[in-house]
Amino acid sequence: MNLLETILLSVSLAIDCFTVSVTSGIILHRIRWGTFLRMAFFFGLFQALMPFIGWLGASRFQHLIEDYDHWIAFGLLAFLGIRMIRAQFKEEETASFNPTSLKVTLALAVATSIDALAIGISFAFAGLKQIEDLTLPLTSIGLASFILSLVGSLIGVFFGKRFHLRVELFGGLVLIGIGVKILIEHLFLQ
Repeated sequence: MNLLETILLSVSLAIDCFTVSVTSGIILHRIRWGTFLRMAFFFGLFQALMPFIGWLGASRFQHLIEDYDHWIAFGLLAFLGIRMIRAQFKEEETASFNPTSLKVTLALAVATSIDALAIGISFAFAGLKQIEDLTLPLTSIGLASFILSLVGSLIGVFFGKRFHLRVELFGGLVLIGIGVKILIEHLFLQ
């Protein structure tokens, strides 16, 4: 993965955090730095940790499915991208959680990072074999999630829901695009 792909992937994964943070900002109606920073920290931590866990598990059995790894990476990224795009067309539910609660924050951090687990699996199949290969992507994913979560909370307080639909669509298209690129590279360029 080159730097641009890493940044795009990081931003795409952070979009769920951004969306949840916008919603939290809307619910709170005012800036609460402690809540926003705690949410951003846990979102960044879990978004960086989950791909590592996925990579670790997948790298253990990669030799068994090496001939199909590009299809698996494409399938995972396409699935996640389509799911993200579909989410923009669903009716928004009224939030019924308290964003200031640590328990709620941790649950949201885990829920928004499940997709990152699949990305970690795709890292193993895309040829990231050494733990050193993960340093830039994991750092980038964590930082993007932290920053976009913080920004999302502030946007939620100040501007409301109007940015939600555009970011979900963008994130989904980026994930699908990266999946297609991996598939093309393995089918036609190797």
